[in-house]
Amino acid sequence: MYFEYGDKEIEYLKSRDAKLAEAIDRIGHINRPVHTDLFSCVVDDIVGQQISTAAQKTIWKRVVDQLGEVTPSTVSALSVEQIQSWGVSFRKAEYIKDFADKVMNGEFIIEELVDLPDEEVIERLSSLKGIGRWTAEMLMTFCMQRPDVVSYGDLAIIRGMRMLYHHRKIDKKLFEKYRRRYSPYGSVASLYLWAIAGGAIPEWKDYAPKKKPEKKPSGKKTSAKALKAKSPKAEAAEK
Repeated sequence: MYFEYGDKEIEYLKSRDAKLAEAIDRIGHINRPVHTDLFSCVVDDIVGQQISTAAQKTIWKRVVDQLGEVTPSTVSALSVEQIQSWGVSFRKAEYIKDFADKVMNGEFIIEELVDLPDEEVIERLSSLKGIGRWTAEMLMTFCMQRPDVVSYGDLAIIRGMRMLYHHRKIDKKLFEKYRRRYSPYGSVASLYLWAIAGGAIPEWKDYAPKKKPEKKPSGKKTSAKALKAKSPKAEAAEK
């Protein structure tokens, strides 16, 4: 199954943004797979954190092969060590076990998410161990198919915006300007921003300034004052 959208969403976005309209026309319809079961989707997202897509697919196939059905009861019945045997870290195994147990004992009622506003869904999901705002937004997009999700925490979304609008930097204020422009079909806009960031239009480039290579130490002694000026703490003002 793919993220569902059609002419209504496309025509609206094209009417709101000429540059995005050009990208939509050049890229065409995007078939982005979705995962319709919210419980197994959460487990899969925890599995996939900080590993490659290929590694995530390999581990997830192992999970499905072992369990048959990835449900609260099948996962809760396992020990942390058994979950870890899938090929995930001990910490991830703890997160998955904790989530399954909470669903089983009624502490986390997953069905309630369906009727909640986006921000409340994010708040509920973020209360789980191992789930932050970005992961919650991805779950809302690729599992719940919420129509208006554009994630400021997603580096590819920000890269796609830079490439589309020729900006060197996308700060929160500029991001919000575009997010409001896409609403109420931000999720479809996100599909195209991801595609742009991934090179769907080869000649479009990222306008972010290139980082200067660090200078190699000269071998000369450096004063305590200079060392302080170059410290990570002094250079930490970012984003």
